[in-house]
Amino acid sequence: MNKLDKSLLNSLSSFRRLEDDQLREVLDLARLRRVPTGKPIFEEAEDAKQFFLLLDGHVRVERLNAEGDKVISLHIPPGQLFGIARALGRDTYPASAMAAVECIVLIWPMSLWDDFAGRYEGFAAEAYKTVGQRVSEMNNQIMELATQHVEQRVARAVLRLMKQHGRNTDSGVQIAFPVTRKIISEMTGSTLHTVSRLLSRWERQRILRSAHRHIHVLDASRLEELTRQDA
Repeated sequence: MNKLDKSLLNSLSSFRRLEDDQLREVLDLARLRRVPTGKPIFEEAEDAKQFFLLLDGHVRVERLNAEGDKVISLHIPPGQLFGIARALGRDTYPASAMAAVECIVLIWPMSLWDDFAGRYEGFAAEAYKTVGQRVSEMNNQIMELATQHVEQRVARAVLRLMKQHGRNTDSGVQIAFPVTRKIISEMTGSTLHTVSRLLSRWERQRILRSAHRHIHVLDASRLEELTRQDA
C-alpha cells in the first residue's frame, strides 16, 4: 500500500482538506482490490463490513424489486465513495455494486467510518453530500417512471449516462462503459423490445450510434428534445 501515491486522494472531494500525514494514514488503513468486469463488489442485503472508494472504472448499482426483477438505480464514476451504508444508518448494503468495467477500489473496514468522520476535516460533509445527491437522483428516476412516457424515460437515461460518464471522441460523446439494451431496459422500467425499437430508430435518425456494446451520442440536442416530447 505504501506504493500508492498520496495524490490519488488529495484531489478527491472527500480527502482534499487532509494534510499529507493524514492522507498517508488513510492509505495505510486501506486495502487495494481489482474487480473484473461484471463481478460484484458487494451484494444487496450483505452485511456492510466495508466501505469503498472507486479509483478507476465505473460501478453499476442494482436492486431487486418485489417481483424479483433487476432495477439499475445509478452508475458511480471514479473518485467517489460507495458502499457507505453507515451514512444511511444501515448495517447491510441496500443494493448491489457491480463492476461495469474493470474497477480498482480502495477498501476500508466499516469500523473506521466513525473515526474517519470525526478525525478528518470535510470527510463526513462530502460523504453525506454524496448520499444526498444519489438519493435525489433515484427520486428523480422514480418520478420519471411515474410521470413520463417510455421514450422520454429512455432518452433521459441515455442523456444522463452521457452527461455523467461521457468522453468526447471523433464520432460523438461515448459513454465510458458498455451499455447494453438490456441495461437500459432495467434502468427505465421498459421492455427490451421497446428499448431496442427506440435505439434502432434513433440510430437511423443519426441521434446516436451503438457499436460493440458502446453508445455514442451524435446529437445531444435532439436527444434532449426527446426528453420533453409527449409520445
